[in-house]
Order: sequence, then structure tokens, then C-alpha cells
Amino acid sequence: MMKLYYTPGVCSLSPHIVLSEADFDYELEKVDLKTKITETGKDFNEINKKSGVPVLQLENGEYLTEGVAIVQFLADQKPEAQLVPENGTLERAKLQEWLNYISSEMHKSHFPLFHSECGEDAKRIYLSKIKKSYDFASDTLKENEFIMGDKFSVADAYLYTIINWHNFIDLDLSPWPVLVDYQERVSMRPKVQRALKKEGLLN
Repeated sequence: MMKLYYTPGVCSLSPHIVLSEADFDYELEKVDLKTKITETGKDFNEINKKSGVPVLQLENGEYLTEGVAIVQFLADQKPEAQLVPENGTLERAKLQEWLNYISSEMHKSHFPLFHSECGEDAKRIYLSKIKKSYDFASDTLKENEFIMGDKFSVADAYLYTIINWHNFIDLDLSPWPVLVDYQERVSMRPKVQRALKKEGLLN
């Protein structure tokens, strides 16, 4: 059985949602990112020298890191779940385009705002980048139920996770009503709710 090393509510929620959506049998092991110790007492730095979640331990004992790689690997193992387009197609490239954008422009722009040592000038710069990325995502979702159209994909698992961080940086989401609706729509998916409950993020 595969195991996901995770920390509640952070970027590891994205592959957790994919594990749930695709009906994998899996285990979870929580990681304290401050102490780098897992809930069973392991030194997380020995598992991942990059010291970050998510980490997926495969059934053969190998480890896979980086969320964008993990979600695509998982989805390819369960094509019947239809969480990714077929490899080699333009649609798959468009999915990767979105995953790269979420990772480089959205994910990384939120991160500095979680740290008190980030100066006010830097905060203004990153907040401006976040708002522009929210504008871009909102424009796409005006016409589509999900990022890739009418089907939920691994890109939605990632985008949903990152947009949820507006709660932690005190950013009001109401200027983007399309994103408010999108977040509510994804939140109501039963398998998303199952992942949230397992992380203690939903009662």
C-alpha cells in the first residue's frame, strides 16, 4: 500500500485529494514541518532531503516527491478515474501548462506571506502577484466548471488547495465571486470532503 507523507492543509492536500478521488488504498503519515519529525517518530529529512511535503512512498518502498509529479503519476495509474488527459495529447500539455502555472506563479507567491520575517515591500509584491493569478484563474473559470472544462482533474486538486490559502494570508476572496463558487463546488465533492476530514480540516 502507498503512503502519503503530509501536513494538514498545505500543498500535500493536492495529492491527498487525488488519492481519494481515484479510490486508492493508501496510508497517511503526518509530518511536523517545524521539527521534521513524523507522527511515528521518523526523521523526515532522511525520507526527503528537500525537507518538504508531499512525499509518496510507493509499494516497492521508493519515494516520489514534488506534488506536480505525484498527482500525474497517481492519475496515470487509475485512468478510469479520468483525472488527466491521455499522455501525448495537446490536452495533456494544457494540463501540464496549468500545473506549472499553479506551481510557479500561485504556490510560490503565497509562500513568503506565511513568514513574519518577510518585509512589507516584499509582501506587497507577492500579494500583487497573487491577485493577478486569481484574476487569471477567475477568467478561465467564468466559462468552465473546472480548469480543464467540465471534468475535475488533478489541476483542480492543486488549484483548490492553493486558493484555500487565502484564509491564511487574510485575503478576502469576495472580489473573485467565480473563485468563491469554484471553491464551494470543489469542497462539496464527496471524495474531497473525505480527504479534508482525514486531515482534520472538516468535521
